[in-house]
Amino acid sequence: MTVDSSSRVVILGGTSGIGLAVARRAVEAGAAVTIASRNPASIERALGELPTGVLGRAVDAASSSDVAAFFDGVGEFDHLAYTAAENLVGRTLDQITPEISQEFFGLRLFHAIDAVRLAVPHLRPGGSITLTSGTAAFKGGTGWALGAAVCGAMNSLVRSLAVELAPLRVNSVAPGVLRSPLWSGMSEEDREGMYAGVGASLPLGRVGEPEDAAKAYLALMDQDYVTGTVAVVDGGTLVA
Repeated sequence: MTVDSSSRVVILGGTSGIGLAVARRAVEAGAAVTIASRNPASIERALGELPTGVLGRAVDAASSSDVAAFFDGVGEFDHLAYTAAENLVGRTLDQITPEISQEFFGLRLFHAIDAVRLAVPHLRPGGSITLTSGTAAFKGGTGWALGAAVCGAMNSLVRSLAVELAPLRVNSVAPGVLRSPLWSGMSEEDREGMYAGVGASLPLGRVGEPEDAAKAYLALMDQDYVTGTVAVVDGGTLVA
């Protein structure tokens, strides 16, 4: 299904980083776009950066009733992108508790599954669902066991859902390191140092921007013959 002026696109987590970039791309393609986040202030800020006509709704992804009411309000639509996440913090095994694991998996995986469940009845024939994982699923590193686990789980999830929900298409995008608010838990000096170090190690010589990943989300929405796929957008991370 081509993303054009007849398309309706919903982005959960669409107020910053990748989600905001996906919203921009979808608007440029002519789609009617609705972004959602739990923070009303973030929604207002994002709407101020997007063209007039984009809709914003406050939604608590942890609340099934809230998410269900949101989709009931949206009605029928064509494409769902789930980009909701919280700040990334590396933790070694000795720092990981069951509570930390539960919280980390919550928004990134468990709430994504619930959102898909509640969105499916509203998706039009030919529609798509695009979730978010990451290259941590393919390339391990100290401090990123939880990240690797949740990204690997997401990639496995889309393969099963692609079969179960067919002919709806289900895919994920696996970004490498991007300049993103997800790293805002680091000091500016540490963050810029990480960007420089990672960028220098990559074949393409830089870390990514949210817009780099957004192109993949739009391509997966637009491509009628792709499902169960993980689109890696990493500047060459996996071959470096």
